Amino acid sequence: MTAIYQALYEFISRFFSPSIITLVVTTLVYAAIPLVFILVYGLVAILGEMKISAWLQDRLGPMRTGPKGILQPIADILKLLQKEDTTPRAADRPLYRLAPWVAFIGSYAAFAALPFSVAYIGARLNTGIFYILSMGSLVVVSILLAGWGSDNKYSMIGAMRSVAQIISYEIPVALAVITVVVIAGSMDLQTITDLQAGGINNWFLLGGPKHLEGFGGSTNFVLVPVMLVAFAIYFIGSLAETNRVPFDVPEAESELVAGYHTEYSGMKFALFFLSEYASMFAVGSVASILFLGGWQSPLGDTMNGPAMGFLWFILKGLSFVFAQIWIRWTLPRFRVDQVMRICWKVLIPFGLTAVAAASVIAVAIQ
Repeated sequence: MTAIYQALYEFISRFFSPSIITLVVTTLVYAAIPLVFILVYGLVAILGEMKISAWLQDRLGPMRTGPKGILQPIADILKLLQKEDTTPRAADRPLYRLAPWVAFIGSYAAFAALPFSVAYIGARLNTGIFYILSMGSLVVVSILLAGWGSDNKYSMIGAMRSVAQIISYEIPVALAVITVVVIAGSMDLQTITDLQAGGINNWFLLGGPKHLEGFGGSTNFVLVPVMLVAFAIYFIGSLAETNRVPFDVPEAESELVAGYHTEYSGMKFALFFLSEYASMFAVGSVASILFLGGWQSPLGDTMNGPAMGFLWFILKGLSFVFAQIWIRWTLPRFRVDQVMRICWKVLIPFGLTAVAAASVIAVAIQ
């Protein structure tokens, strides 16, 4: 990292003043880290999807491209790069071409506020979790652009399904997040992570600033079920927001060919694909920050530090990606009416209850 920084600094110093150079180089380095991570992680996630699905279905999966098939994602990228970039004749060309970029920008921008370790936070914001939820909403815009711009009835139906689903499930996800924010007293993700320091016993904010005297030593007994409910709501809602099974109704291939990206090929399709995998890691990372200590080690301070913190953060995020892949290849798809019923009649009432309970706890123990 030091060599990269020095090389950029020497190159830009030929044209600009030192203060501008420092700002530009720092911005470029901090912006490049999550981009490089997404690209490398995308290859690993694609291979993981193929291998995990093969394991669950009792088959080998890709085996011919490289040792044990580990180079198959590289082959897929080369294939996509060589594919013809087609545009439907009747498509709204500006919207059609903009949609995959908006999808990727929304997923990529969410990484700016993720605290990967104590040494790396792209942008420490007082409203970090609010920013990430806002960036996730850009996916809705990209899907609408893709469905409308494609001038394809299957794409449009898939886009409308997706918009209805994502906007609906943003409500229970937001309620789960509010439950954590009420207990933590902050929307800063680094602060929420710091409140869970000290090992696995302090996860779910059990070691935060709220002490036990409020309920006479029974705060944990009350707080644990509230946080577990919030965690379950967030995880289920995140599956729906990333269009993963059993909530992949917008892409139901048996009904809609491929949904909103039916008319996309080549690298435009790859951008949609990459943004989906980036979103999977982002929502998993937010879950680990809100409930599982973020980059904090489950073994306490003995296994913490910049490098180990980064490793713990990646492992926790990838564990959620693994769970999402596992669920995809295990559960059947819900019907559209079932998807909406789960959201409005199950998750939202439980989410409101969790927020109310967290508010009572927060007031009682202050």
